[in-house]
Amino acid sequence: MGMLCAVSFNRYGRLYYLDPGEFRPRVGDRVLVPTDDGPEVAECVWAAQWVSEDTDGFPKLAGLAQEDDLRRDELLRRRKAETKVAAKRLIREHGLPMKVVAVDHVLAAEGAGERSTVYFTAPHRVDFRSLVRDLGATLRCRVELRQLSARDSARVQGGIGSCGRDLCCATFLNDFEPVTIRMAKDQDLPLNPLRISGACGRLMCCLKYEHPLYAASSDYPASGQRVETPDGLGKVVSRHPPSETVTVRSISDGSTKRCALSDVCGPRRAYDDRPPA
Repeated sequence: MGMLCAVSFNRYGRLYYLDPGEFRPRVGDRVLVPTDDGPEVAECVWAAQWVSEDTDGFPKLAGLAQEDDLRRDELLRRRKAETKVAAKRLIREHGLPMKVVAVDHVLAAEGAGERSTVYFTAPHRVDFRSLVRDLGATLRCRVELRQLSARDSARVQGGIGSCGRDLCCATFLNDFEPVTIRMAKDQDLPLNPLRISGACGRLMCCLKYEHPLYAASSDYPASGQRVETPDGLGKVVSRHPPSETVTVRSISDGSTKRCALSDVCGPRRAYDDRPPA
């Protein structure tokens, strides 16, 4: 048992959980988060509070941001904006099929100069050697370009999914698990790319969430199968394993109704009606 707080480097961005240690940041406070390139300023979005989980593996907060830290953060954000503008301008001048997605910048420190990393997407591999040279001369620092996949691009940029909430990959997903069209078929979802594709154009990651329930629903009647319901004979239209129900269309009048699995499945009904041991 220990204390945790959550911070974000960008508004509505990914949350990072840290052990506050001796500090007690409140919501809205600017705090210092340890990174590979030194402490960075972030905003506390979840005040420090006790949690039941073990917090030994979480990184510790480096402290509360002071005036010097805020000035450095403002300079860093300005340098990022300058790099992004310069990169877009030079890409147009070079006529390259690239789209700048994000920029990361590291200010000069002891023994190391400034460094900018430009993340981009492109339909194929791009020869950007001349672009790197001109960008380095314009910004007067070391420049790196990294091409992102469609899913990584959506994670970096963020956005709103078809559910109306922030993209899973931009908020809490750490790894991309394989998602197949078979998962959509098992869940009786329409195989319309517009309905089952995410902002990245790939299959939605959330197809993975409920798939184990559908994969294990061997005792459910198949779609189109005739079943006996309390209201008479009907035909299964769709299954809903998370709620253990099925939608049935009545053969007599064509109306649809959601029924409990125990009402249409003989073995399940027998199991539910068994006398107590």
